Amino acid sequence: MDIHTMPGHLIRRLNQISVALFMDRMAAAGLKLTPVQFAALSAIRDHPGIDQATVAGLVAYDRATLGKVIDRLDARGLVLRRIAAQDRRARELTLTEAGEALLETARPHVDALQPDILAGLDAAERAEVLRLLHKATLAGNALSRAPLKAPTEEE
Repeated sequence: MDIHTMPGHLIRRLNQISVALFMDRMAAAGLKLTPVQFAALSAIRDHPGIDQATVAGLVAYDRATLGKVIDRLDARGLVLRRIAAQDRRARELTLTEAGEALLETARPHVDALQPDILAGLDAAERAEVLRLLHKATLAGNALSRAPLKAPTEEE
């Protein structure tokens, strides 16, 4: 099989395209933000008070990498870490006003670049690719080194 027709190769290339588009749009907007930082900020906004491990599960990143991402967001004053009342070893995360503002400013740019990731496809084809990608990632989730983990009811 030619490498250029292998799913893994094509997915890696599409990821490269997605990251390049994201970084270019953020730079053009004067924003300092990576895709994983955007995902982490979004997860924290949607689940204020969650811990780093939960954020890692929500965005399907390994805990060590996500911990470094949170360190950088904290150093930039975008997130606030507090000792959890239930477990003094855990840190609860919330967005600061600056984190909220950055996320709100970035969101329209992120939304606008989504169709460009699948350039060359019409709307119906994009919808079908997204449906199939969703199906494939759900089916293979348990095989990932950093599986997606939905929050539990109490989170």
